[in-house]
Amino acid sequence: MNTLCRNFVTKTKWTCIAKIQCLPVRIPACSAINQHGTLLYVQFRYNFRVYPTPGQQIELARAFGCARVVFNDALRLRQQAREQGLPYISDVNLSKQVITQAKRTEARAWLGEVSAVVLQQALADLNTAYRNFFASVTGKRKGRKVAPPRFRSRKDNRQAIRFTKNSRFKVLDNGRLRLPKIGDLAVRWSRPLPSDPSSVAIIRDASGRYFASFVVQTTDEPLPKTDSQVGIDLGLTHFAVMSDGTKIAAPKFLRRAARKLKRLQQDLSRKQKGSANRKKAVKKVARAHARVADTRRDWQHKLSTAIIRDNQAVYVEDLCVVGLGRTRLAKSVHDAGWASFTGMLEYKAARYGRIFGRVDRWFPSTRMCSQCGRINGKMALNVRSWDCPCGATHDRDLNAAINVLAAGQADKSNDRGAHVRPGLVPAARGEAVTHPDAACSTRSVEGISVL
Repeated sequence: MNTLCRNFVTKTKWTCIAKIQCLPVRIPACSAINQHGTLLYVQFRYNFRVYPTPGQQIELARAFGCARVVFNDALRLRQQAREQGLPYISDVNLSKQVITQAKRTEARAWLGEVSAVVLQQALADLNTAYRNFFASVTGKRKGRKVAPPRFRSRKDNRQAIRFTKNSRFKVLDNGRLRLPKIGDLAVRWSRPLPSDPSSVAIIRDASGRYFASFVVQTTDEPLPKTDSQVGIDLGLTHFAVMSDGTKIAAPKFLRRAARKLKRLQQDLSRKQKGSANRKKAVKKVARAHARVADTRRDWQHKLSTAIIRDNQAVYVEDLCVVGLGRTRLAKSVHDAGWASFTGMLEYKAARYGRIFGRVDRWFPSTRMCSQCGRINGKMALNVRSWDCPCGATHDRDLNAAINVLAAGQADKSNDRGAHVRPGLVPAARGEAVTHPDAACSTRSVEGISVL
């Protein structure tokens, strides 16, 4: 068993993975120097569970509602201005109309019951949504098209507000989080913050859980250099096949929870709409789905950390997950979570001084012989091994992983595609929240059961 397998299997202690975002910000004066001699700070988001009292839950609900109303009022004003052919309302004028002047009216006087920073941050979210939309329309923003902002609803599964330093939130010595006009929230700390947070977001998910998401600034933490490099072929039968022969079995978290989810969905369908029992059933379904997502995220964090720790360079194939999600394998593709896993590899490589590269999705890694370079014809998915005319016999996934490694090394040496140090590393897909019972039952390597 190689180093990756040994470290991955023997790591049995559960820890709350709080790293979910890595956004490099280049600052002239700082103490961090990366592998290219560039000074670099990074921002991370640390996520912790909070337990508000019933009274604090009411205050948080009021803050969620006020932020939602300000967001919707501002969006409505800009839509009306566009329909009437009026100029685009600037951010300053919009803030005056929907916050300052609205508080003086009888219909919106209750906006003064919450922190003004919460309302300002709601407008900041709207402005960010508009900027992303305009950048997508003009072609400045790459990737999928971004839709214009939509109205927020009190029935949305996720409610969130944000406090900045201007609100003077504070982490007290007793471990509680003090928020203006809400009080001191009990926080379940899994690790200390590396620096003073610049902002904190309070999030309520569909299952009724509350989280505090801190944004902190820290420096790179480069790991000791190693000579090991690996190419990874992602799949469904095996979640990941390494070029060194390691095979990680697919946990299939959603499939394993399908029976329980089916029962809960059936119970929900029998409840009368609008009843209290239906609300309870909805929350049970949401908790079951949250447990699946948390377990998958925890497992991917541990696997990605082990891969980055043991390899100096990591190369993966740039899969079109959106396209694969439209096929008959959609449920299995979304259950695998390839996009979130590769995102974790990318930002962790940037943080720890490793090399990460994506190989072009049209590269024939499966059909190419890793020994002679011959490209054979298309193969069906049920063909797991094949023989090359040169006499070599290949395992389909292992051969693809070897070719991905070779292509990634070629791109790096020729400077054609692989990004040694990306300028902007995308954040991971969601908040990094784990369940204390999730990690101990989800480690899987070839020959070792998942549960």
